[in-house]
Amino acid sequence: MAAAEPARPRRPSSRAGGEGEQRDRQPPGRAAARRRSGVPGAAAAMRAAVAQLAELLGRLPESVSLLKPTEDGWVAQVEVVELERIPETTSVMASYRVALDEDGELISYERTRRYSRGTIDRLT
Repeated sequence: MAAAEPARPRRPSSRAGGEGEQRDRQPPGRAAARRRSGVPGAAAAMRAAVAQLAELLGRLPESVSLLKPTEDGWVAQVEVVELERIPETTSVMASYRVALDEDGELISYERTRRYSRGTIDRLT
């Protein structure tokens, strides 16, 4: 006697109230739409933020400490050495908030914080 084949889960019929058909035709998630519409991905947005801020400030950024998508593009927090000192732990650093549009173009930036390189954030 042959073993019975396990029952396959049934997919809801697309004819039952048109629900299945509507579900199949819904647009993909936001990330997929972002890639298709020409909006840069995270790595490209990070490179764009660093390059454009460096051009405006005349200093090379050290790192990017935050990058997140927004409705209009991207926001990045970029760390820059503003004043080099010896020892390096006393160099003056600055944190800049950079806003990029959907095409990866810088639309605004502002310095949000200045601190010594050796400073550790403390919980308040």
